[in-house]
Amino acid sequence: MRILIRPRLPVLALLLLAPAIPELLTGSTPVSELAYDPLGFLLVSFPLDILLYGFGALLIREFAVVYHKGWASILLLGAAYGIAEEGFEVHTFFQPSGAPVGALAQYGHLFGVNWLWALALTVFHATYSIALPILLTNLWFPTAKGVRWFDRGALGLMATVYLLEVVGFGFLVGHGPSPPVLGFFVGVVALLIAIAWRAPQYVLAARPGPRSIGRNSLVLLGTGGFAAYVVVLFFSSTWVVPAVGAAVFLVLADGGILLVIQRSVGAVDLERSEFYFAVGMLSALFAWDVVIEFIGVPGILGVTAIFIYLLIRLDRTLTARSQIPSIPLGAVRPPLSGG
Repeated sequence: MRILIRPRLPVLALLLLAPAIPELLTGSTPVSELAYDPLGFLLVSFPLDILLYGFGALLIREFAVVYHKGWASILLLGAAYGIAEEGFEVHTFFQPSGAPVGALAQYGHLFGVNWLWALALTVFHATYSIALPILLTNLWFPTAKGVRWFDRGALGLMATVYLLEVVGFGFLVGHGPSPPVLGFFVGVVALLIAIAWRAPQYVLAARPGPRSIGRNSLVLLGTGGFAAYVVVLFFSSTWVVPAVGAAVFLVLADGGILLVIQRSVGAVDLERSEFYFAVGMLSALFAWDVVIEFIGVPGILGVTAIFIYLLIRLDRTLTARSQIPSIPLGAVRPPLSGG
């Protein structure tokens, strides 16, 4: 069992980014735990996050590389990942009350399932837990983007550990699904995997040419997905809109963002376009931390500051990379052969 690339920084980056964005940056795994239970955080809670999120992202990324798949397959498998985590492992899809589901345990609840929560969290995990960490890792390490990172033995080990964590915690957590509901979600996961397997690489690929949308508009579009979720939270606390209407709103908002991106972003200067969109996605979480989470999670603003610093460094890296002059073919004479 081997890691096939050297240096191994891309592996470490994705392994840490995948849990850090949805857990540390949202307060789901409170970074304040480092102050009152450092051993629990360093030896239990965050390592378990790494095994779940990190291994999940690595497995999906390897699938896309090995089978020549694109962002459509990554998002579909990310949705399957979200169902596995929230439905099969921690059972929030079926949670009757309390954190983290809150009002979404009643608003959109039917047949023992928190349908609106399930929809929102499936989209969240597909985008923030899987696609965004892979995107950022690709931007940091472009030379490692299209190559395999692991041999089959390492992939088999990661898949085994990932499945053991999902199944093991699923047995420990209460409020699980009924057999028919469990069968339904298993079928949904199987369908998502099957579609991801058959989806052509070019689906959701950037169109030829330059982008027709500005930097600020891309950043704003990046915030849209999480902003739509916040609007749904508002609906759930006021019941202004029926839950079915909130679900339709969420689907239309996320689908509209995807459609605009498809029509506006071109292959020219694609890295910059991806960076601006990623900045928007993370900025939505930064705003959430500054306005909401900093009260209940001391130290989360420090996590926000670290991510802002990393984005600044990535921005400088992309700028420096774009300024490297290209040498025209034939401008440099090849070395002479022989003695």
